[in-house]
Parts: sequence; structure tokens; C-alpha cells
Amino acid sequence: MKTIFRLLVLLALTGPVNAGLTPRPLVVADLDLLRTVTDARISSDGQRVAYTVQSVNSASDRQEWAVWVLDWDSASSEEITAGHASAYSARWSPDGKQLAFVSAGHDGNDSNQIWLYDLATQEIRKASAIDSGVSDYAWSPDSRHMVLVVESGRPSSQDAPIVVDRFRFKRDGRGYLGDQRSHLKILDIASGEVMPLTSGPYDDVLPAWSPDGSTIAFVSKRGPTADTHDNWDVYLVEPVRGAEPRRLTHTDYAESNPEGWGGRPVWSPDSTRLAYTIDRVPGLSYYAQAQLVSMPVSGKSGRTLTAEIDRNTMSPKWSADGKTIYALIEDEMLVYLAAIPTDGGKPKRLTPAGKSVRNFDTSDSGRIVVTFGTPDQPYEIGGLGAGEFRQLTTQNGEWRRKVKLGSTEAIEFSSADGTRIRGLMLKPPGFESGRRYPSIVRIHGGPVGQFRKEFNFEWQLLATNGYVVLGVNPRGSSGRGERFQRAISGDLGHGDVPDILAAVDFAVDQGIVDKDRLGIGGWSYGSMLTNYAIASDTRFKAATSGAGVSNMLALYGADEWVRHWELELGRPWETTETWLRLSYPFLHADRISTPTLFLCGELDLNVPPANSEQMYQALKSLGVDTRLIIYPGEYHNISRPSFRRDLLERYLAWYGKYLH
Repeated sequence: MKTIFRLLVLLALTGPVNAGLTPRPLVVADLDLLRTVTDARISSDGQRVAYTVQSVNSASDRQEWAVWVLDWDSASSEEITAGHASAYSARWSPDGKQLAFVSAGHDGNDSNQIWLYDLATQEIRKASAIDSGVSDYAWSPDSRHMVLVVESGRPSSQDAPIVVDRFRFKRDGRGYLGDQRSHLKILDIASGEVMPLTSGPYDDVLPAWSPDGSTIAFVSKRGPTADTHDNWDVYLVEPVRGAEPRRLTHTDYAESNPEGWGGRPVWSPDSTRLAYTIDRVPGLSYYAQAQLVSMPVSGKSGRTLTAEIDRNTMSPKWSADGKTIYALIEDEMLVYLAAIPTDGGKPKRLTPAGKSVRNFDTSDSGRIVVTFGTPDQPYEIGGLGAGEFRQLTTQNGEWRRKVKLGSTEAIEFSSADGTRIRGLMLKPPGFESGRRYPSIVRIHGGPVGQFRKEFNFEWQLLATNGYVVLGVNPRGSSGRGERFQRAISGDLGHGDVPDILAAVDFAVDQGIVDKDRLGIGGWSYGSMLTNYAIASDTRFKAATSGAGVSNMLALYGADEWVRHWELELGRPWETTETWLRLSYPFLHADRISTPTLFLCGELDLNVPPANSEQMYQALKSLGVDTRLIIYPGEYHNISRPSFRRDLLERYLAWYGKYLH
């Protein structure tokens, strides 16, 4: 009865109840109505799909996650984790009888544990009870065990001095690192007993159990200098007490880099090979391109399957017959699902044009599910079966029909040196040709990343308030090949600011944008590049700069990325001129006349708040209109719903003050 009631409620929410309703303008409060759909997982028989829905609990002022299950044939959905404050990472047991997920309990205050949903009885029970919690897991092929990723060691304590002796000693969202490390443990599903599998002063992550049950693959960096490099390797270990891990890969590449484009290594159906990604150029950090490799577990040389396509490849999965590896390929302004022949043939695109894919999963039946989105539709679940694609969920259907959105189009133009640059332009609802609009350039983070053809609430809100939004993918962006991606390595700001300015020139020349009402802004690297732009050009009348850095010398040792900076820029005492050159916005703050709003999280260790504070102080000293907003208890990404609304409201107020 409860199930039927939930289905009726869902049908009421997703049915044509708004037929004939005139869409209204988007408002900040709509952010709390938006549901984020992700992590689609299909059962081995292809009949059911589990997925995660993130929503806002306004009463508690926090984001919550719930696991939903849908039926492939009827596309009817049901939430199965009601009563859990947060539930995510759902994974089907290989026998299809249970669905596991991670949850911090009914009140959300427990450590993250494994919970099991029984499909026959619809009952949920707690399967693990580990003090430090579970961060990741994988089923055994017989559905009787799991391999867990569990943190061991002592974290930093509020009641004792913090002792630091690691090269990498802090991490955003976690604070100062003690001697805790991630290791593998085996959970017996029936008894709840846990057996340690790996140990030592290194992290073991991304486990994958072989289909024949004999071996677990995982990813680790080992040795006394593991904190100083990114050379992750694939290891193999038998799932028995006292087993000694065997290192499978011995290259200089980063295999299945958990901090990069990587993803879990995956087994072939016959348990003889592993597929995983490598960072193509050793030592290039996040500028390296991710390529797909197939490797025999015998230890013979692996084969790179995507070397010819010059695009990042991610999240591989084998087909049931072992002849194909499915993977996500990042192309220009979107990600698509491809089928890659294991004999090295040309990849075949599977998802429709114009739809960007966030994740996918495959079944033994041949059916595939994807999480997909477009510029005017938030991410939903879609299915590929019998050669056809169909949408399976409408979690945002009713809300989407209520609001009026702007239209997005791709743009292309030449930078100062003739390099062709591309991006997206979002026009306000009711856009009038021949009228010039105030415009805001938004810059993506990274630096390696790109704006994709997907729904962007922030952009739509700006467009609703009368702005043309320019999302530029300058040099350093991904999706256009390795050479373009690594073009700004060691030359941050200097190589990509001209591309940002060229986008503005293009929009002005098209008669769309008012050159006297230009704004700019971004978060993380987008903030860093914003500061570069306003120190290089005075055309911008307003800027917002979130969690960025401008004084590179002061950043060294203060953030969590020291090893990346040393790889890219060298050590400051050896390459001082490079560090000073990249501190251009701070050392030339006297060239800034743009009123700038700085924002940051109080506990951010990715880009610590001192970096925003320095720029704020510099502009304050120079008499430039500025303000600093610090969100208490927040890390690099602002997560508290009321703070996220506050941030958007401040954007609108700041830009409105100077551009309208």
C-alpha cells in the first residue's frame, strides 16, 4: 500500500498538471526546488535502475540525498530510503536480490555505513558497524561479501596538539591530516564480521572484485615519498587474511588516478584483463589527458585503446561478451557515451547529440542507463535499449514547466593571436534582436575543465535578470585535445586572459552586448582568472571573485596542492620569477578599478580564505569599491542551502548595482 501511494504521488508530481500554465521568471528560491539526479545503476537483468536524488531540506537548512528505484518497463519510480537523512552510492548485488547503499543513519549523525534493501521484503537493515565509517565499497560476485574502503589511524583531535610530519598534511573538507589512511576490509554480509585486508602508511582505494571471485584489484601509491607524486598504480590481492598485494602496473603514468580523470579499474568478464585510465603524460598533473588502457592481469604489457582520438576518456565498463569497453569521452562542451572495441577499433558514439552524460551503467542484458542533461533540462536518467534512447525519470518535470528559461547557443571566435576559441552564450528569456544587453562573463574552475551544454541554474538566474551570459572555454580548457588542455601549464592567466577578452569583443561586435555594462566573475580558478582579467583590462564595471588566489608566493604550503604547484611551477626559491609573474593580479592590484565582491568559505583548504582576504585588503587600501563575504563552516564549495541562496542574491545585487 505504501508503494502504491508513493507511485501515485510521483505521478501527480510528474504528470501534466501544469498544462496551459504560463511559465514564470526564475527566482533565487527556485534553487531549493531543483533536484539533482545522479549515479544511475542498473541491475544485472536490466529490469531495475537505482539512482540518487539530492534535494534541500529547508527546515534543517541542509542538502539531503535519497536512493530511488525505477522499473525499466513502466518507468515508475519509488524512493526506498525515506527516513534516512542522507543515502547515496547505491549498488545492486550481483544476484539482484539486494541493493546496498551508504547512509549516516536516520538522523544523519552516525558514521557512514553500509545498509541493505531487500527487494523481496522491502526491508532495510544496517550491514556494517565500523567506527570510522565506510567511504567506498564493491560487491563480491557471489553477493555474500563486500570489500570496503575504511579509514584507519587517528585523525587530528581538538583536544591535543596537531603533529604534522607528512608532505601533504591538509585536505579540504577534512582539515589537518593525522596518520589516518584508507585501507581495504572484507565484510561478511550474513555475520557482519570484518576482516582487514590491507594496511600500511599509504591509501588503498577504488576496489574491484574479479568476476571469478579470486582477486580484488585496487589503486594505491606506495613507498616513503607517496605524498610527493601522483604515480598511482593498480595492485592485486587475494580476498583472504594475510594476503600480500601484488603490484600490477610499473609505469610512470598515474593509473586510475582517484584525484584526476580516473575511475575504478574494471575487470573483463573472464577475469583475465583489467581496463583503467592513465594520465597520458607523467608529471603533467591535471593537464595530462586521460587515455583508456586494457591490461592482462598476467602482467604483460597493456594496450592503449584511445590514443588516436585525443580526448579525455573516463569511467570504463566491459560489455557482457568482453568484446567492447564502454566509456565516457569528453568532447567539446559535452560528454558522450561510447563503445570502444577491445581490438582497438574506432569508438562508436551511443548517446544522442546535444545530451551531455554525467555517469552510466551497464547490465548483462545489454541495457544501459545514463544520467544526462541539456542546457534547458536538469540531469535526469535515460535508458539505451534495443538501439533506442528514452528518458526514464522526470524528477524536475513539474518545476521545469513552471519556469521560463533563456536560450543557450554555441559561439566561436578568434583570440588575439588567431586561435579559435569556443564557448556558450545564454540569452535572456524574451531576447530582442537589435537590443544591446548588459553582459556577465563567467569563468570555469579547474583550470582544466570546461563549460558544457548542461543546465546551469546560476546562469539562468542571471539571464532572467536581464543579462547575456558568456561562458568561455579559453586555452587550458578540456574537451579540445591535449595540446589545448596543457596550453597554459606554467602560464596561468597570461595565456588565457586574451581569450576571455576576445569573447567580450565578439559579443559586442555582434550587436548583442553593451560595452559599457560588462561584468565578470568565477569561482576557484575562475576567480583567479577574474582577478587577472580586471588587473589587465578596465572595461569591466563589476566583478565577483569566489575562492581564488592572486598572490602565488603566499599560497605555497598553505593549500592542499603543493605537489601540483611544484610540478607545474617548480619550488619558489628555485623559480622565484615564475611565482612572481603568476602573482600578477596581487602585485599589480593598483591597476584594478573594477568594483569587486570577494567570497570564500571559512574552512577552505583548497584555496584558503587568506587569498581572498589579501585581494580584498589590497582593493580596500586603493579605494576601489569592494566587499568580502566569508561563509562560516564552509569549505571550497558552499553547500549550506541558505548560504547558496545568499551567494546568488549577492551576485544579483552586486552586478545590479553597477550594470543596470
